[in-house]
Amino acid sequence: MESTVASKLESLLKLQSIDSQLDEIKRVRGDLPEEVRDLEDEIAGYEVRVQKFDEEIQNLNDQIGARKQGIKDSESLIRKYEEQQQNVRNNREFDAISKEIELQKLEIQINEKKIREALYQIDQKGQEIAGTKQRLEERRKDLTNKNQELQVIVAESEEDERSLMNDRTEAEKHIEERLLMAYTRIRGNVRNGLAVVTVKRDACGGCFNTVPPQRQADIASQKKIIVCEHCGRILADVEHRAV
Repeated sequence: MESTVASKLESLLKLQSIDSQLDEIKRVRGDLPEEVRDLEDEIAGYEVRVQKFDEEIQNLNDQIGARKQGIKDSESLIRKYEEQQQNVRNNREFDAISKEIELQKLEIQINEKKIREALYQIDQKGQEIAGTKQRLEERRKDLTNKNQELQVIVAESEEDERSLMNDRTEAEKHIEERLLMAYTRIRGNVRNGLAVVTVKRDACGGCFNTVPPQRQADIASQKKIIVCEHCGRILADVEHRAV
């Protein structure tokens, strides 16, 4: 039984060592991966905004086209009504046609006003597009620089990371699922990623709280898996001081 528990603890320590090395690789990369993702999201947002502005401007241009056609239609009707006025039989018909002409002139004025409003909106949106495109270009440059910086760092550790990931996959095979799940849970709950530690200088190697002598003896015997009473980390062994 002792060798079985000792073997489990040894496998957990090996997995922890691999994960700690992977954590160090990620630490060296720092916030760069997250900064790259944030820039990509920001750029995508700007691109959507520019596309939306373009669609709104196209819609306004379509409205202007329709308004211009409306003006032409009104002008055509006015000419038609003016010709009809030449052949009226009485004042009542003349007044009725005059009202129709006035209505078409009013329609022209409304269309002209709507065209001016649409042109103003296009101008405003054009300025917004220009500002957004400028910010977009700046962020694209930032992304290029960050990506280059990240690629250099990744290239330096890529081979080591790939090797460690292979070692990790192999190490996981020697750990039962229940222990592996516990290990993963503990790692997710602690800040330094240490789920399996040894007792050093009479203290937990994770939280540095004192471990009583009797408990140290139990840990050293490796007859069962023991966790720290303070932080919940797995205590795999006791490192004795050199005499």
